[in-house]
Amino acid sequence: MFRLPDEVIARVSRPGVPVDGAARQVAVARWLESVGFPAARVIDVEQPIETDGRVVTFWKSAADDERYAEIDDVAALIRDLHQLAAPAELKLPELRPFGDPDDAVPGFPGLAEADKSFLRERYSWARESFPGLPFALPRGVIHGDANVGNVILDRDDRPVLIDLDSFATGPREWDLIQTALFADRLGWHSPEEYRRFVDVYGHDLRDWEGYEQLADMREIAMTAWLSKQAAHSEKSAAEAAKRIAAIRTGASRRDWSAY
Repeated sequence: MFRLPDEVIARVSRPGVPVDGAARQVAVARWLESVGFPAARVIDVEQPIETDGRVVTFWKSAADDERYAEIDDVAALIRDLHQLAAPAELKLPELRPFGDPDDAVPGFPGLAEADKSFLRERYSWARESFPGLPFALPRGVIHGDANVGNVILDRDDRPVLIDLDSFATGPREWDLIQTALFADRLGWHSPEEYRRFVDVYGHDLRDWEGYEQLADMREIAMTAWLSKQAAHSEKSAAEAAKRIAAIRTGASRRDWSAY
């Protein structure tokens, strides 16, 4: 990510990343702007562009520094997003947090062999089990990575939803699980903060019969994302090993570090 003059941000992909994902992000941002939803805004130019094997998109800078919104605002934005109906031409993909059934399971290079084998087994379990969960909330548009880290305050102190990479169609429970997990297992939200979230959104995911399984799956997704960086980062490798040990043994997650 590069800050340019006139409060413009350029997001540059890694080499070889397909353009489709960036094009969808731009389309989502333009749709949200058209309905007045407070989210990251793109510059009004034809984009994305491809250059030297990389995909580039251009965004309006919302703030000069990163300040996160209060949990009430996070809940309100998720609630309001879930009340929207995405237009068919947006062609949002179906949520598949662990990939398609025929996709190869990630190899997780950089992990110890025992950890690699365990995580691959749990990843496969999550992929097979996720579609069969007894989801109760209405399906529809979801952010895909909804949590306090993706709601920032703009220059006028208004909450703005960012990180539009994972927008999809799917069960709304997926957008609620991180906040519940952060409070319930990780201790990243206090009980009072979580109660405020529930009061504003209007639903406590922990009362749902599938909560524990979905929380297990979200832990796997979080740990898998981190483990993919283990081969290039000693810090990520150490954190991944700690998380895998906790998942394997049922130990406390309260010492997990946020990424």
